[in-house]
Amino acid sequence: MIDRRTFLAAAGAALAAGCRAAPRAPAPDEVARKAAAGFEAIRSTLGPGGRLGVAAIDIASGRELGFDAGSRYAMASTFKLPLAAAMLDLADGGALSLEEKLPFPAGKPLPNSPAVERYWAEGGLSVVRLCSAIIELSDNSAANMLLTRLGGPEALTRFIRRCGDPVTRLDRFETELNSNLPNDPRDSTSPAAMARLVRTLVLGDVLSQASRNHLSVWLKKSVPGADRLKAGLPSPPWLVGHKTGTGANGAVNDVAIAWRSARPPIVIACYQSGGTGDAATQAAAHAAVGRLVAQVLA
Repeated sequence: MIDRRTFLAAAGAALAAGCRAAPRAPAPDEVARKAAAGFEAIRSTLGPGGRLGVAAIDIASGRELGFDAGSRYAMASTFKLPLAAAMLDLADGGALSLEEKLPFPAGKPLPNSPAVERYWAEGGLSVVRLCSAIIELSDNSAANMLLTRLGGPEALTRFIRRCGDPVTRLDRFETELNSNLPNDPRDSTSPAAMARLVRTLVLGDVLSQASRNHLSVWLKKSVPGADRLKAGLPSPPWLVGHKTGTGANGAVNDVAIAWRSARPPIVIACYQSGGTGDAATQAAAHAAVGRLVAQVLA
């Protein structure tokens, strides 16, 4: 008969041998701590006063990563993604045609309005072309035209609330919405709220399949900010679509969806504010976030 002491010693030895044979997988809390440490290291590259907010959702598992994910950040041009979705929603409901032509406003186009400038002689553009312009080129004049047709910033906020987002809000038009003043809640979101909103708009059932396809194509064709999140994600083989935003006082943002081979996608919202880093440093921080998220959630 084996006494209790011998049994416990043998059990401990077997357990140790088993651990050597099959290393323990990191616990979720351990992974979250390591991810948080990684995000903090990235935040520190932004310099004194730099803020970094990240939210990532693995659609396959529902697992989420976050770093200052519940704090408010100025949206800058990332608001153009839900704006395009709101116009598609109107079209889905029969309240407008995507081929409806909106006239260009009097005066000159706003800065960063490449599509409107190119087609100025035509006197206007269709809703669908304006939507593609605000996602693919971040066209400011096109955004204000669509906002006006929608009913103003308040109408966009109402649409966002209807999508289940109680946080994100738009209060002003371009280019005033980019001011990013300290503690100003106007024209802001949180990384967590935006990641969930993007999941709802691009991957949920608020919009029709045809409208979701429009959004996905525009995001994949987006030109600005290829050195931000997209630069850190494994693309290829992943196919990345994203929408950037840049404003005053260090507001440098990117919202991305990474479609993975044979697996549901990952949604990432990354927002920055303040700090002393230059544009290259800010972009590099986004790329580092993309790499870290891919390592943890891949």
